[in-house]
Amino acid sequence: MPSTAPVIRPKSHPVNAHKEESPISYDINIPYVDVNGDNTVRTRYPEYLPTWDKMWFDPLTPFHYDDPALRVEDRSKPNLLTPEAKVTEIQPKIGTIVEGVQLSQLSDAAKDELALLVSERKVVAFPAQDLIDAGPEAQEQFMRHFGKPNYQPVSGTVRGHPGFHIIHRDGNKEEISRFLSQRTTTTLWHQDVSYEIQPPSYVMLGLLEGPEVGGDTVFAATDMAYKRLSPTFCSWLDTLRAVHSSAKMINHARLTNSLVRKDPVDTVHPLVRVHPVTGEKCLFINGEFITKIQGLKEPEQRWLTEFLMNHIITGHDFQARVRWQPKTIVIFDNRSTLHSAIVDYLDDDYGAKLRHIFRLTALGEKPIPVYDQFE
Repeated sequence: MPSTAPVIRPKSHPVNAHKEESPISYDINIPYVDVNGDNTVRTRYPEYLPTWDKMWFDPLTPFHYDDPALRVEDRSKPNLLTPEAKVTEIQPKIGTIVEGVQLSQLSDAAKDELALLVSERKVVAFPAQDLIDAGPEAQEQFMRHFGKPNYQPVSGTVRGHPGFHIIHRDGNKEEISRFLSQRTTTTLWHQDVSYEIQPPSYVMLGLLEGPEVGGDTVFAATDMAYKRLSPTFCSWLDTLRAVHSSAKMINHARLTNSLVRKDPVDTVHPLVRVHPVTGEKCLFINGEFITKIQGLKEPEQRWLTEFLMNHIITGHDFQARVRWQPKTIVIFDNRSTLHSAIVDYLDDDYGAKLRHIFRLTALGEKPIPVYDQFE
């Protein structure tokens, strides 16, 4: 007959005890290297190693935005596309490579034409740019022509230049292995900083160092994605509004005892926005920051978000893949694209090859809804 006495187990070996685990990063592209610590890092650009200096930013207040593309009168862009420029299309409707042009030498008129080219082509790559070696101040000054800088709430920046978002990956086996233990892909399709009241218009990416093969960035055109949907479906989407929030990003940083420079921001934006330069309607959705679609129940919201994201992600006929070359600068339109980095430069143990890149953003207009009553 079995004993009815309670089973006594040593306290040092609890049964089914909850084990605290380190949280998995919501985004594999968050920088892992803290140069304030004792990490050994490799880079030819030590000035661009990520730092986490303590500072605080108040919420963004509304401001007037003039899109430089709207100042262009000659759409042939004679100041930018001089006879020395070689222009190659990546795909028929999205993506352009421009060679023979140095961004550091552009006049203000040429910068306005660049904004128009980016608005039209959505993604423009400039290989072999001396602006890469000109330093953070020169790069920030260049981007100020296109709009007000955005300051990073959590990610690593350049010391003294909080508008930079820095990614430095070299090894990082533990972080990447833990990430891929729960995720099936490294891709994360999104629009940058969409939670702000006036999200970025033009965004610059600059490759400092990268693997010989791999580490591409893929862009999808959200105006073309919108056009592929039925008129009946689009007429409904035109009326919807979504809540974009930085809370997940901020909460993850606090959970890992990382530096936070700004409180979470929640902003309501139209699900379909009108591009101020092209006049095209663009889906304004991403897989990172949207927490609610107003008027929908949770299962409905989940279905709609998954449908639209899957539509964009699988739409290879309106995507362009940028293959990075040394000292390449890419400028893209954040209003009419989604993008994702491709972390495929890993060895069998999930150790990453060296990749060092910076991002600068220019804040633009408040997203324009299809119907004025939704303002």
